[in-house]
Amino acid sequence: MSPAPTLTAEAGLHFFREMALIRAFEERVRQLSRAGLVPGLVHLYSGQEAVAVGVSTALGAADYIASHHRGHGHCLARGADPRRLMAEILGKQGGYGMGRGGSMHVLDPATRNLGTNGIVGGGVPLATGAALTAKTKGEDWIAIAFFGDGALNQGTVLECLNMASIWALPVVYVCENNHYGEFTRIDDVTAGTLAGRAEAFTLPVTAVDGMDVLAVNAAAQAAVARARGGGGPSFLLCDTWRFSGHHVGDDQAYNDDAEAAAWRAKDPIETLGRRLVERGLATVDALSRLRQAVEAEIAAVAETARLMPDADVGRYGEHVHAG
Repeated sequence: MSPAPTLTAEAGLHFFREMALIRAFEERVRQLSRAGLVPGLVHLYSGQEAVAVGVSTALGAADYIASHHRGHGHCLARGADPRRLMAEILGKQGGYGMGRGGSMHVLDPATRNLGTNGIVGGGVPLATGAALTAKTKGEDWIAIAFFGDGALNQGTVLECLNMASIWALPVVYVCENNHYGEFTRIDDVTAGTLAGRAEAFTLPVTAVDGMDVLAVNAAAQAAVARARGGGGPSFLLCDTWRFSGHHVGDDQAYNDDAEAAAWRAKDPIETLGRRLVERGLATVDALSRLRQAVEAEIAAVAETARLMPDADVGRYGEHVHAG
């Protein structure tokens, strides 16, 4: 999809900076993980930035999101504090969960983020529940559920699509199809089509280039308007690619090198940068300086987080609730 003709320098630079911030953050996490400073596995969002930024920019302050295990990008695009997010990933007391949850369990009520989630498709019921609450209480918010292609083979996700459809809930389901469920090509384990999963429940499906932030944003704005206006749920199928392995230690030996190179040529940050320059909305030097500034910001964030005290074992029982 070609960029909207009304694109402004302000909007374009916002998209560019947000994606560059996510990329810089993830690359710093990669370095810290390889240095042995990140406890446990960590799943990077590099390559998929256009989806998080394109969707999040279409939302209002009161709207909810629910994320997945590869969720740093969603958190940052929704307005998370990079310092607190980095601290949580490093297992530090200054993190969102006091360093106890780590990368896959980040909850940020201030930005209406219902959390990253280590369970495949686990965020989908959370977003669906938020949408049900909005409809029941007559609230104006809508909810976004981010999930990967593999989640569409989870029964709970299909149950949510069914409920959202029959109750016309104000929710947008955003499938980030990066073509692999862990180390397995999605085509090898999924009968039919991903779009067909949603179409079976009469959800309108919009297939979008998930490497194009402008295309994602346009589709998201339409879906959000539909949900907020009482039109019910929508399904965005974003075709994208993760630039790293399933986790930092995955060398992606299962990938086809030519295919990976073709996807890397679609880098969403570089693509938008070229468009901004071609349209006279930015210069190459200005974009380079912006990226350098973002990288310096994240480097400082990482160093501040690294020096924080580790999670306190004696406080592990605080803020833990059971129903």
